[in-house]
Amino acid sequence: MNAMTNNDVMKHRITVDEYYRMAEVGLLAPDARVELIDGEIIDMPPMGSRHGGTGMLLIQRFVKAVGDAAIVSSGSTLILGEYSAPQPDLMLLRPRNDFYRRSNPIPDDVLLVIETSDSTLRYDRDVKVPLYARHGVSNYWIVNLRKQELQCFSSPRGGEFSEVVNITNPDLVPVKSVGDVSVDLTGLFE
Repeated sequence: MNAMTNNDVMKHRITVDEYYRMAEVGLLAPDARVELIDGEIIDMPPMGSRHGGTGMLLIQRFVKAVGDAAIVSSGSTLILGEYSAPQPDLMLLRPRNDFYRRSNPIPDDVLLVIETSDSTLRYDRDVKVPLYARHGVSNYWIVNLRKQELQCFSSPRGGEFSEVVNITNPDLVPVKSVGDVSVDLTGLFE
């Protein structure tokens, strides 16, 4: 599909299928830190130790908290319609016997998406918040490392999240989409 830009120039949007074909034929390096957002390939910055370490802490805490109630996925691709395939830092997915080996998750499979933000806060907030809401992702959290704040977005309606909660000193945080589960995020910003 082509879209007109502000400069009256036609812009080709890449589909998810084209994106995967580009990777298959080697146009995208296997270790490239990129994602497809609204038909554009976006370069992601290198992950620093603070970002990576926070991700490891989150994985450990969520695996412990959710047990078999969800699959904790790190770095997997989420398919959002025809033109977007982001790679969130962490997702909680509905359990599936094939562990998503047959197909990547779609919004109906997602219980929670988490992005850890240091240098990408504006992008995670201004681009990904509306993207996830528009595609019906029910719960999206931003771990804001700069401001040391957990932002929890839920209840998508009309392309926006109708509920936003900011937590400055997270401890036991309920994971609404996984029933009676809470995750201990004490020390998240230490």
